[in-house]
Amino acid sequence: MTLYAAYGTNLDPARMSERCPHSPLRTTGWLQGWRLTFGGEEHGWDGSLTTIVEDPFEQVFVAVYDITREDEVDLDGWEQADYGLYRKTKVRVATMTGEVVVWTYVLDAYEGGLPSATYLGTLADAAEAADAPTDYVAALRRRPCRSNGI
Repeated sequence: MTLYAAYGTNLDPARMSERCPHSPLRTTGWLQGWRLTFGGEEHGWDGSLTTIVEDPFEQVFVAVYDITREDEVDLDGWEQADYGLYRKTKVRVATMTGEVVVWTYVLDAYEGGLPSATYLGTLADAAEAADAPTDYVAALRRRPCRSNGI
């Protein structure tokens, strides 16, 4: 097993149990020194895709999973890592019991553009399902987005 940090729609425990049925949630925490953003608008079917970038003044809520090799391969497919859309990187996550080193996905595209309203709503719902703090979820819901269908 290896540790994976979910920060986007994979924060939703139901989604992760479908995508990675052999990989339990270990904990939640904060990816400090990074911020949640969007990019790769040309790759998304209705707007920019979620990613993280280094930022010393920000932090991102994450769910940490114990991922089996089999589930990791499946997750790479879901995230299109095998096609180069996302790449893996190692990061440190601050949890209630200390720091852990994990891997996560980072979009291999330029930052910029807006996510669709639907995608942003799904992201906020996923954070809420993962028990992210109320202010974190509210900030996600207030982010600028594209109107659906534009």
